[in-house]
Amino acid sequence: MLRSTATLPEYDRRTCPEGLVTRRQLREKGLSPGGHAPVAVLRCKGCSYRPDQSCNHPTRDWLHDVSLARPKRTPTLAQEWALDRAMAARQTCPQCGQRYYFCLPLRTQGCCDPCDKGFEPTPGTYIDLPAKRLLAA
Repeated sequence: MLRSTATLPEYDRRTCPEGLVTRRQLREKGLSPGGHAPVAVLRCKGCSYRPDQSCNHPTRDWLHDVSLARPKRTPTLAQEWALDRAMAARQTCPQCGQRYYFCLPLRTQGCCDPCDKGFEPTPGTYIDLPAKRLLAA
């Protein structure tokens, strides 16, 4: 597919102009795109050998303008409590009431592995009762 003037500008790796970064680089700086669309495309490594064709591989990345970026939003305490309650529902076994550090297969198995298979849980895998309030964010 040949490049056209209607598409976003494309840059090869290490040839991007100053001020254009990927989403991951924005996140490392504590920024988000702020609702703005990408302004350019970062071509994949393989397409650097074909400068006359546009890159449509899944390994390409979008470039965002740093000047249009906004600071990342921080969740409120109420949002953190809501996330913690949602995670607690996914991490708590309905049979034994034990809360684990990972999500349980409740949809397929219905309970934790120790309850399903009949063995004692490993001490480092669950939260000691009374469960401490672990905020998700």
